[in-house]
Amino acid sequence: MLMALNHLFVDFNSYFASCEQHLRPELRGRPLGIVAVAAETGCCIAASIEAKKFGVKTGAIVREARKLCPDILFVTARPREYLRLHHELQKIIEEQMHIDAVHSIDELSCRLTGRWREPAVAHKLALDIKKAIREKLGSTLRCSIGLGPNIFLAKTATDMQKPDGLIVLDQPDLPQALHRLELRDLCGIGRHMEKRLRRVGITTVAQLTAADHRQMRAIWGGVEGERYWAKLRGADIAAEPPRKTHVGHSHVLPPELRTPPKARAVVHRLLQKAAMRLRSLEYFAGELVLSVDFQGAEDWSAAAHFDATQDTVELAQVLDRLWEQRPMGPTHARPFFVGVTLTRLEHARDHTPSLFATPPGRRTTLLRAADALNLRYGNGAIYWATAHEARAAAPMRIAFNRIPDQKVEEESAWNETN
Repeated sequence: MLMALNHLFVDFNSYFASCEQHLRPELRGRPLGIVAVAAETGCCIAASIEAKKFGVKTGAIVREARKLCPDILFVTARPREYLRLHHELQKIIEEQMHIDAVHSIDELSCRLTGRWREPAVAHKLALDIKKAIREKLGSTLRCSIGLGPNIFLAKTATDMQKPDGLIVLDQPDLPQALHRLELRDLCGIGRHMEKRLRRVGITTVAQLTAADHRQMRAIWGGVEGERYWAKLRGADIAAEPPRKTHVGHSHVLPPELRTPPKARAVVHRLLQKAAMRLRSLEYFAGELVLSVDFQGAEDWSAAAHFDATQDTVELAQVLDRLWEQRPMGPTHARPFFVGVTLTRLEHARDHTPSLFATPPGRRTTLLRAADALNLRYGNGAIYWATAHEARAAAPMRIAFNRIPDQKVEEESAWNETN
């Protein structure tokens, strides 16, 4: 008889905040908001379990979070520490079971084989993982573990009991075990998909699981609807290989950098970091998107297309042309957020240089040399002068769907000591 449990999924609860509570015992049991910039106009990039009980969510503006939870403490994020603990946790879990995939800074999964697929054995493995983490790192870094016949259901199970949960979604329990969830609780159903489902009369998970595969295909507009129908019933469908679609960085400006000249310097620093990542990933970009948010005025963004490149100088010239197009009225004098995104990516193996492009020459050699120096001494050891005013700004950040490469994004020793 084929065992139903194929995957174990680990989701670390309120990870950034839990890391701070692990590293700073005086913060344990206190409601925390993790912020990138210490400013009332900033937002919480994470909230502790205690803060979430007051309704503080990821993305909450600091002043709004303070209204919801007057006793909340705001802590500036320390990405390097979170990344270090991420690798320590990986090592602990690897000693119990091989990690099949790392999905984000706070999520990973293990494929179950042989006897590991038996419910009792898999359940004990999950408990052993929790025990090993407690014994080696303490009880602050808690995790929810889900067991299921596919990655989709194992991940869904981790959200069904937090914090410190352990839920098994076994084949005989499907799909009824999902009926108590909301549509948005299911991975892959966001705001737009929920609206699409509601337009055809599907407002509950029970109604969703009652739909047949033909209806699901029509709603999703393709074969992905049929794949979703099968995943809800436990089919272990291989995930599509991820394809890189963009490389970018953004930064909430601290008050001292909220002037157009200094914001421009930060934008160039973000671009230089993104261009270095682009080269390290062996991609070329054919579009640059610049985003600027202003205090007291509408947000603004603009994009430019060009022959695909990974040359920092060429990208900087495009950036400056876009920067000159930004609104420049009195209400736009204080930018507080900037972002640079490189899109229309093509891998080096698929890249065909333009007939009109300048052949690679000394600047390509220079860029490679600069990358090598930054890899050795820290990103920021050498930089283009347009970023000089912001050389200590925009440190490493960790997005929820990307783990930074420390070699590429590590800041220079100068920034650590000044």
